[in-house]
Amino acid sequence: MHRSLLPLLVSLSPAILFLLPGIIVTQEGLWEDYKYGHGDLDNHNFCTWKCLMFTLQWPGTFCQSLNNVSLCRIPPTVNNWTIHGLWPLHAKNRCDCWPMFPSDVQELKAELTELWPSFVRFKSNFHFWRDEWRKHGASAACVEGMNSPLRYFQVCVKLRARFDIHSLLEDAGITPSCERPYKVEEVQSVLAPHVGDKLEIQCITDEQDRELWFQLKIRLNRNLTVGCDLCTDAEDADSRPVPSPGHPCPDRVPFYYFPINHERPQRPCG
Repeated sequence: MHRSLLPLLVSLSPAILFLLPGIIVTQEGLWEDYKYGHGDLDNHNFCTWKCLMFTLQWPGTFCQSLNNVSLCRIPPTVNNWTIHGLWPLHAKNRCDCWPMFPSDVQELKAELTELWPSFVRFKSNFHFWRDEWRKHGASAACVEGMNSPLRYFQVCVKLRARFDIHSLLEDAGITPSCERPYKVEEVQSVLAPHVGDKLEIQCITDEQDRELWFQLKIRLNRNLTVGCDLCTDAEDADSRPVPSPGHPCPDRVPFYYFPINHERPQRPCG
């Protein structure tokens, strides 16, 4: 029967060095690792990244981004832009050493359920959050303000409140519609003063060859100010943080901003 080595390790003298696979730790170092999840992130070059991508998704057209649209569902409480993730760009040596548990974000569960729901039938909300933490949050954790699952998700919730995309668009007369298409420059002129001019309006192409707006990507500096200029467009093209079915909405082709249809999310406009 397997037992934890922690009681044995901490019972030994602080002067003793323990050899673990590829790691040498003291008792003091061991406590630090348990306290913060992983105490040696900086030494392993986890913080080489300089920019973050905060990505929001539009529930009205998310289902069309899936290979199997029948797997999609939009909870009836969802009526606004939701969070997809906060991704360090060009992060190296992703750490799988920091597990996440439901208790880590229990105090945020209600907010995350509203602002960061899963739209895939077989994936629970927590599994979505845990995947985002494992893929991206653990790499962001080398920054003090995001150095735990709770802090990382708190930052994301605050960013979502800061970037109220629906209200900004609505105030400018840009509202979801099955009939009226919009142009990239039209949306950029509304959003750029609030999210920076490095935003990416991302579309998918449906079976009728219509361009559908389904994501918005906002580039941030490590201090969460908008418009990080430290990553070039060429670097971004070579190192996308997440494989995406989408593409930048074409400048010269109008796109649709479909309304949310909870009953028929796979075909919101027929």
